[in-house]
Amino acid sequence: MLSDLEIAQAATMRPLADVAADMGLLPEDLEMYGRHKAKVHLDVRNRLADRPNGKYVLVTAITPTPLGEGKTVTTIGLTQGLQHIGKKPICCIRQPSMGPVFGIKGGAAGGGYAQVVPMEDLNLHFTGDIHAVGAANNLLAAMLDASLWHKNPLDIDPLSITWNRVVDMNDVALRKIITGLGGAKGGLPRETQFDITVASEVMAILALTTGLQDIRERLGRIMVGLSKSGKPVTAEDLGAAGAMSVLMKDAIQPNLMQRLDGGAAFVHAGPFANIAIGCNSIVADQIALKLGEYVITEAGFGADIGAEKFMDIKCRAADLAPNAVVIVATIKALKMHGGGFIQKPGKKPPMDEIMKPNPAAVEAGCANLIQHVENMRKFGVPVVVAINAFPYDTPEETEIVRAAALSAGAEAAPESLVHAQGGAGGAALAEAVVAAADKPSELKLLYPLEASIKEKIETIAREIYRAGDVDYSPVAEKKIKQFTKQGLDKLPICMAKTHLSVTHDPDIKNTCPGFILPVRDIRPSAGAGFLYPLCGEMSTMPALPTRPAAVDVDLDEEGNIVGLF
Repeated sequence: MLSDLEIAQAATMRPLADVAADMGLLPEDLEMYGRHKAKVHLDVRNRLADRPNGKYVLVTAITPTPLGEGKTVTTIGLTQGLQHIGKKPICCIRQPSMGPVFGIKGGAAGGGYAQVVPMEDLNLHFTGDIHAVGAANNLLAAMLDASLWHKNPLDIDPLSITWNRVVDMNDVALRKIITGLGGAKGGLPRETQFDITVASEVMAILALTTGLQDIRERLGRIMVGLSKSGKPVTAEDLGAAGAMSVLMKDAIQPNLMQRLDGGAAFVHAGPFANIAIGCNSIVADQIALKLGEYVITEAGFGADIGAEKFMDIKCRAADLAPNAVVIVATIKALKMHGGGFIQKPGKKPPMDEIMKPNPAAVEAGCANLIQHVENMRKFGVPVVVAINAFPYDTPEETEIVRAAALSAGAEAAPESLVHAQGGAGGAALAEAVVAAADKPSELKLLYPLEASIKEKIETIAREIYRAGDVDYSPVAEKKIKQFTKQGLDKLPICMAKTHLSVTHDPDIKNTCPGFILPVRDIRPSAGAGFLYPLCGEMSTMPALPTRPAAVDVDLDEEGNIVGLF
């Protein structure tokens, strides 16, 4: 089979204006960025306001492994499958960060014959949205340090500062730094760090905003630290929010591209899924729902992280509700959860163990799948399991997974062959999703906003992770009292924990009912509109591996990009 890049570069691209016209967009709705990507103006929502929404489908997954479960491939392939069976679908995905593209993970345009193209544009600079996020973030950081240097009129406590600079690259050397070492004219020396740009609260705001006035207000609410009297200091206090909004004015418009089958794809926003919501933008979904019969969107990492946040934070903010949820599972991942083999991030996969039939390990690992299916059903939405198939999967193993999914309450569990076959390979999955989305559903959020901070945390821990109890550090206890006093206790909770386990410990695979969940700190994202408890260590600046993917990326003699995946 050809590489992802070779498949993408061999694609016959349609004029993007034709792709847009098929959905009902007008030429004046678009702002072209070259031939194959465009911004879509937000006022489209006003023109189409009376049009009914299409069906809304979320794609999530079992607890991911370092091998990858194929969520984005399934999101795009399911959309192609729906088009294959005669529907009018649109997919909405996140924009990837260049850090992971050049690191371990590679790109995020899908794969095989289920891709958004041109994948080089999508995986690299794209339309500059991530650069705009970085510029807005770093403007605030610069104005904060300038305020400290100019006699600190806001009486900011330097030790309380939580706002970091960002760069869209994995750079381990920037995890901890000291700034202001230029002498009397070099600012105030202090210890700080860089985050990767997609971990910025500005990116989370981009994903959750509903318009220009809303983003202006959200940026103003960003908290950068405390005064020496304990009062929150915001971007508005520093006078930065207006200029930050100007930098984000174009970035707020969603980006339109096309899939390999020539259908539409929106690509917009890309917040981290551990410390933020891990979903694409609300505005992209709002526009897509007016244009398509089916809108297929994705939430980052496993259902315990991304899907829970999609429901309790994104859907709450957008006043939207999904008609169905698709949980992606691979037999190789279930083997790993069942103890069939060990795979560490960045290490060479043990292919002999992965390819060897192991029904016992698959059956044991299905406990993870069952927990995710049961969890998603708690939200009142029909569930379909997509078995992302590989050539070495056996019929016996596949049937074990299907039986486990159905026993847990899934509506169906078809195999997905979209990576190898594109839309045709997603036809069975598409039919199952259509049937599920036609069933009655009523979104049931896990908790009311009026609940206390602890009640919200403990509800998520108990209902989604299956924890027996929550242990709060003294720092977390102090923050709970502080945020309650400040009126932030009515915000939703965005749990920050490892994606590699349903617990806080990445080494614990499968399920672990009754464990104790530690909450070591709680931090505010007042602009984005949530609090995020830290359960374990969270790195907001990934590192490059021993052999980065960037080593293989180059230009050939004709100027074509090679080695990107």
